[in-house]
Amino acid sequence: MDIDGVLVIDKPAGPTSHDVVARVRRALGVRRIGHTGTLDPLATGVLPLVIGRATRLSSLLSGTIKEYEAAVRFGAATPTYDAEDRMVRDPARRTAAVVLPPPPAPAGLAADDIDAVLGEFRGTFAQSPPPFSAKKIEGVAAYKRARRDDAVTPAAVTVTVHGLRLLGYDAGLGHLAVACSAGFYVRSLAHDLGARLGCGAHLEGLRRTRAGEFGIAGAVPLEQVEAEGPQSAARLIGLAALLPHLPAVILGERGARRAAHGNDVGPADLTTAERPAAAGTTDRDSQRVRLLDASGMLLAIAEPTPAGLLHPVVVLV
Repeated sequence: MDIDGVLVIDKPAGPTSHDVVARVRRALGVRRIGHTGTLDPLATGVLPLVIGRATRLSSLLSGTIKEYEAAVRFGAATPTYDAEDRMVRDPARRTAAVVLPPPPAPAGLAADDIDAVLGEFRGTFAQSPPPFSAKKIEGVAAYKRARRDDAVTPAAVTVTVHGLRLLGYDAGLGHLAVACSAGFYVRSLAHDLGARLGCGAHLEGLRRTRAGEFGIAGAVPLEQVEAEGPQSAARLIGLAALLPHLPAVILGERGARRAAHGNDVGPADLTTAERPAAAGTTDRDSQRVRLLDASGMLLAIAEPTPAGLLHPVVVLV
C-alpha cells in the first residue's frame, strides 16, 4: 500500500516505540514507517509515526517541543530513574508485572518544598541522561553497559524546559506538567529533583500529551489501529497538512518541475506575491518554507539562499 503522512498513536504502557512501529507496519501493510521521538516502554501517549514519503520529514518533526504529565515518586531513587526496578515479572503470566509497593513518603516533604525548587529546572541547562538510556558511549548504548554493571556516565546534553509546574502532591507522589525541548529526559528530571530535595525520587508514570503540532486529542489507540487494519490509513494526516507553522509558497508549473528535481527556485517561479527573503538569521526553522504546487501538494521544504532564491532541502516527489 502506498500511503504518505503521519499517524498519531496513543501508545500504551509496555511496548517500546520500535514495537509500536512494527505493529502498525503489519496492521497497515506498509514498508516505510518510523517514529519522530522515542517513548520509554512504561510511558504512554502521543507517538507520531511517519509513513511513506513523510519519513523524509522526520528530522523536522522530531525537534519540536514536547509536553508531558509526569508522576514522580519521592522517597527513593532507582538505577533506571523510573519504576521499572519496582516491577517483578509474574512467572505464571509472562507479559504481566507485579508492581512492588512504593517507598514511604519522605517525612516533612510538602508541596511547597517541591514547588520552591522547580525554578532551578526551568530554562536552558545541561542535563545528564539516565545511565539506562539509548545514549551512545564509545559506540555502545548506555543501557547495554549499565546492564553489565559497567560504570556509566552519559555526556550531559543542553536542553530547554519551557514550562514546569506542580499539579499536586500527596503521600509521596507528585504530579508535574512539563513542556520541554527534544532530547529532554523526564526520568532525569525526577531523579534530579529527588537529589536536590535530599529524599530521592523516580518517575512512576509518564504520559506525553503533545509532540509539536500533534496532540493527544488527535491520537488513536494502538489497539484500535490493529483492529481496523488497512482502514486506519484514513486517519493519516496528509503531507499538505504537515508543518503548518512554515509559510507556504505556491509554485508555477516551471517552479514545480525545478523543485521536484532539487533545483533552486526564484521569484519568476512563484505564483504568489510573496518573495523569498535572503538567508541571514541564525534560526534555520524560521527561514524554511513549504513549496506547494497549484493543487496544494507539498513538493519540498526549502531554505532561502543569500541570492534570494529558495533551495529545496527536503524533496518529497
